[in-house]
Amino acid sequence: MSENAVRRPTIVQVARLAQVSHQTVSRYLRHNGGLKPDTVRRVEAAIEELGYRPNLVARSMRTRRTGRLAVLLPAPALLLPTRLLSAAATVAHDAGFLIEVVSVEGGAQERSDRAMDLMSSGQVEGVLSLTSLPGLSDQPATASGAAFAVVGQYDDEMRGIGELADASVVAEIVEHLAGIGHRHFVHIAGPDVWSSARARRQVYLEVIERLGLTSHGVVDGDWSGECGYETVRSLPDSSPVTAVIAANDPMATGAVRAALDRGWGVPERLSVVGWDDLELGRFATPSLSSVVVDREEQGRAAMERLIALVRGGPEPEPARLPLNRLVLRESTGPAPVGLPG
Repeated sequence: MSENAVRRPTIVQVARLAQVSHQTVSRYLRHNGGLKPDTVRRVEAAIEELGYRPNLVARSMRTRRTGRLAVLLPAPALLLPTRLLSAAATVAHDAGFLIEVVSVEGGAQERSDRAMDLMSSGQVEGVLSLTSLPGLSDQPATASGAAFAVVGQYDDEMRGIGELADASVVAEIVEHLAGIGHRHFVHIAGPDVWSSARARRQVYLEVIERLGLTSHGVVDGDWSGECGYETVRSLPDSSPVTAVIAANDPMATGAVRAALDRGWGVPERLSVVGWDDLELGRFATPSLSSVVVDREEQGRAAMERLIALVRGGPEPEPARLPLNRLVLRESTGPAPVGLPG
């Protein structure tokens, strides 16, 4: 036996330091609840002081618990939802689980079959799928298989659908800008293969018509900053356009740069709004008005739901804030006066 193995702290040592029974420590590690707050504090302090880590292999042999969860992605996943995965991993780790990301080739049926294999393999206690799968929906763990939960907000190529494609905030953007005097708009759309881009375009056109405003075009964009730059750069000097609504932050940032290069103040001459609330936009000059897409909350909620299914506990409380919400910053302001149109 190695020296490191001899020195590895045990659950008995944790119990002795915390002045509780080893059954109490075991109960804490299984997250069974019901322990007094003072007991929890003493056990946590002892674990931290000793650097104790549970032996997952021994525990899985003894209890059939592996302490592992799987996140299922379609492959090739060119657009990894890193913010969602990071938040989900944090929740899992805080709850005492390890996670592994499994990328599965093929279509929905292949992923469904793989999920079923994982659930019955005994290797994981739960499977979280980011896409809807045939024949599978949220289900608790059983003696013969792991728990399963689905986010279902992505398609086979990890493009946002469902709530992620909700474009209702576009109406809020246009209504706000109209309320501070803007009457002439341009929309820089995303590629039409994205349901989110199609939805934002549709809501934009509907609200422009409903409010009696003027759209000076919907540009077929490609999500790039260059596209946003060229859109604003190509506007005539006499253009009455005072507001640009871009389908993502890079295109909005390109639009801001083009306006500044032309000597158009932002927002004094042109107001610009993006989407996704990327960190760079928050610290740009001017800071970018954008739509927050709370993928962290999405990841947290999905993993909390899966863990509740694994443990047979109550369903977690739903998020209090909408997934998509407008944040106004320096790139938007009242419409200028005296322009043609």
